[in-house]
Amino acid sequence: MGRVCYSSFNSTWLKKVFVASTEKGVCMVDFLKPEKVFLKELKKQFPGEIIRNDQKNREVLFQLKKYVKGELKHFQCRLDLKGTPFQRKVWSALTKIPYGKTRSYQDVARTIGHPKAFRAVGNANGNNPAPLIVPCHRVIESNGGLGGFGHGLKVKKQLLDFEKSHGI
Repeated sequence: MGRVCYSSFNSTWLKKVFVASTEKGVCMVDFLKPEKVFLKELKKQFPGEIIRNDQKNREVLFQLKKYVKGELKHFQCRLDLKGTPFQRKVWSALTKIPYGKTRSYQDVARTIGHPKAFRAVGNANGNNPAPLIVPCHRVIESNGGLGGFGHGLKVKKQLLDFEKSHGI
């Protein structure tokens, strides 16, 4: 297992935002938690060497900072996400949901060619290692309900409202 580099910055409304990357791309993004917790989760997924390296993550940090200011609508970075082929297919579909818009779990299931797998889409959403860059917060229930979100429904609503208010 290669080296994983991580970085962080402070955001007024998401508190501390963390990003980690391998030589292949971004492997994890998280926020609203202490650094110690982030590093423990990172170590669980990537048991090799973990170092802080803001230079290595310079471009993605720049993009994340622009996003939390409402100045970036779509991320342009390589990803190295650990997951099953199905999960990676879901996560790829999520990156195509436009900023400020939502899709239902069922819409995503249809998009990836598994129209009845909306619950599995929800599970893949819940295991997304790079929220914000892979915008799982943009997926809602067919009836308009928020569904779930690893950081809580209040944060999911804040993200959706933030994007709507900063939309094009």
